[in-house]
Amino acid sequence: MKLDLAPRLTHRARHRVTALVAATALISLAACSSGGSGDDDAGENDAASMSDYAADTTFKATEPVTFSMLWTDWPETPITDSWEIFDEIEERTNVSLDLTNIPFSDAVEKRSLLISSGDAPDIIPLIYTGDEQQFAASGAVLPLSDYEKYMPNFRKYVEEWDLGDMVDNLRQADGKYYMTPGLQEVSVPTFTVLIRKDIFDEVGAPIPETWDELRDGLVKIKAKYPDSTPLADGFEGASMLNYAAHAFGTVAGWGFGNGTFWDEDKGEFVYAATNDGYKDMVEYFHGLVEDGLLDTESFTAANDGSGTVTEKFAAGQVFAASGANGTVNDFSTALDATVGKGNYEVVQIAPPGGEAGQVVEPRNFWNGFMLTSEAKNHPNFIAMLQFLDWLYYSPEARDLLRWGVEGETYTKADGKYTLNPAFSLDAFSINPDAPTDILKDLGYSNDVLAGSTESRALKESYNAPQYVEYIDSVLSTRTPRDPFPPAPLDEAELEQASLLATPLKDTVDTNTLRFILGERPLSEWDAYVGELESQNLQGYLDLINGAHERYAEDNG
Repeated sequence: MKLDLAPRLTHRARHRVTALVAATALISLAACSSGGSGDDDAGENDAASMSDYAADTTFKATEPVTFSMLWTDWPETPITDSWEIFDEIEERTNVSLDLTNIPFSDAVEKRSLLISSGDAPDIIPLIYTGDEQQFAASGAVLPLSDYEKYMPNFRKYVEEWDLGDMVDNLRQADGKYYMTPGLQEVSVPTFTVLIRKDIFDEVGAPIPETWDELRDGLVKIKAKYPDSTPLADGFEGASMLNYAAHAFGTVAGWGFGNGTFWDEDKGEFVYAATNDGYKDMVEYFHGLVEDGLLDTESFTAANDGSGTVTEKFAAGQVFAASGANGTVNDFSTALDATVGKGNYEVVQIAPPGGEAGQVVEPRNFWNGFMLTSEAKNHPNFIAMLQFLDWLYYSPEARDLLRWGVEGETYTKADGKYTLNPAFSLDAFSINPDAPTDILKDLGYSNDVLAGSTESRALKESYNAPQYVEYIDSVLSTRTPRDPFPPAPLDEAELEQASLLATPLKDTVDTNTLRFILGERPLSEWDAYVGELESQNLQGYLDLINGAHERYAEDNG
């Protein structure tokens, strides 16, 4: 597979989807609590730790130490002997990493097996919110909230970037959180609609601000290009339904989570796939199919990264499609070959609004890490916490992980990062003719660590100007949906929820697609809801609402 950003983002999306599917039966966020550090059982395991470690300082173990870490190998960028990133980390921190490598293709399954069997390394990276719940419930991982006092960078940037409430929402039924996430100074939806703005201009359609405006533009394009199906997804509908759902007042696709949606008026959780917003969303997309405006293959064909939608975009069969910032490059490269450079304009627009308002997904974290329960017995446990705090949250490490060594691979002046001419970052089309790729050849900008925590300046440093404009447009014109209130489940409830949630979601996924494609008439909506009810939907909702009420009573 070629090494460019579009397939890489496809892989990231797949990982998040897999993580969400694995956690579908679980409550999507754990309990909010005023918390505190809780019980600190670090004991005397402070060998090699720094007594004066503080935020924005370099951690350096007082003696050489080795920590074990799980490492996911991306097929396009396998670790090689030339990767200097680990040498640089060791030189700065006195820490060497003993890696256990697993392939990306089945990373979630292998990770689960290693943790459950007790054979996992101490440090488990690439953890998204929700991934930790099953391991927290079984006691296989540590409550990191007990040890946050050893992580000054984490605490500093949670406060500076106003992320405290979000961190509290990671807390489980016992009031503790079991992973620390990647912190993002700004958060915008990764996937949205990419449009051929030149074609929208040609037919007299403005950049759409709402789904209705997008439909109007598609109608005009269809009239001009009757052989086209101008809108496509490319991710079996899961991407487009995810970012569209918020505008309709529901959740769907990749963002379906555990399937519940907080009804503010009722003061309780309802099942998203039965609410009016979900029905309206399904009707909207069915209407696009009826009028030949939606490429149905892009809602049904499995996405293997081969670029079917990209080919249709290049061929003038599709003029708007789901994608991320890297997909802009992918589409542009394809259009260069068919339309020619300078003869088109691809724009990443803010997710369109709808009946629920100009609303997008809640502000999000990126991937962070867990520690296995055995890690606390490591003689260098406190040093491990300090090292991870530096690696994940310090500005020094953030720059190192993304760009390499200042003065060697890049320079930085007035907040602007410049990759030195002898080095490239092919994944982001930076210095593509340079002989040494800082990712493939040196290990910087790798998918396991880089980008986990980012300031806005760092995020913008490696992205194209068009993506910076996208960030600005989302932050200035869209409102993140408020997170749902906590409803933490205990271990027994998590197991029960899993048994109930899986068949419910299977029914939802099957019928959502059938309704959209017209294989099942929308007149059977009530019958579909009845099918969900017959699968003990009410029992599932009672379980989650009961957990919410219990938490509210316990915590006020």
